[in-house]
Amino acid sequence: MLCQIYTSAEEEESMENRTTGLIGLYITGAVTMMLGLLGAYGAYREHKVSLIVFLVCMIIGALVMIRGGIPTAITRPQIEGMLEQKFREFLPLNSASFQVKNMADTLQTKLHCCGLFSYTDWNGDIPASCLCSMEEEEEGYECKRISYNYLMQAMNIYSKPCFPILIHYVLLFADVMLGVFFTLAALAVLGMILSSIMIHQLRHPNRAPLILGIHTIFTPGPPKYEELHNPPPPY
Repeated sequence: MLCQIYTSAEEEESMENRTTGLIGLYITGAVTMMLGLLGAYGAYREHKVSLIVFLVCMIIGALVMIRGGIPTAITRPQIEGMLEQKFREFLPLNSASFQVKNMADTLQTKLHCCGLFSYTDWNGDIPASCLCSMEEEEEGYECKRISYNYLMQAMNIYSKPCFPILIHYVLLFADVMLGVFFTLAALAVLGMILSSIMIHQLRHPNRAPLILGIHTIFTPGPPKYEELHNPPPPY
């Protein structure tokens, strides 16, 4: 969302960034599918080379996911403070640069909000992107009526500021990325364990695997003490 907002001023650049992101997703999905097929082939055919390549890829993948997940987990609690400090540097919005005004207009249009932290960020010079129509108010968007100049003229604007809405989506994205990183890391570790077991079994094909069945586990052993039955003496 942040990338889309910052690049929305130039549609061509925005489309180029989206295309690059889609290509990255396609490449990631294709590589993941190929690794899965490689592991499945090695397990089904008991092909040692395929399993070794799969094991190496799982080790690299686990390290990459952990390398990406740990910094994200450390940075996540600091995101809100960092963004708030950055956005407060843009105030007041009415005297900000063209790029900042364009970003604020895009935020207000897409998120149905007014101002970064309050409508007073505009110092009375409220743009049209803050205006809330009667139709939008009937649809459920929260609006309020304010006086915006010395003549006490009133206008209907969105009542919510943009920053709390934006930070909600940013933190949600960070949580999703954390889940993706650590889930893929856990799957990579599981793949490492299973492929290591299969490679070990292929290296020692004559060693019978230890299999404990239910009958073996729950069969009672002989009692510690047995009663001796002596035959009666002859008369």
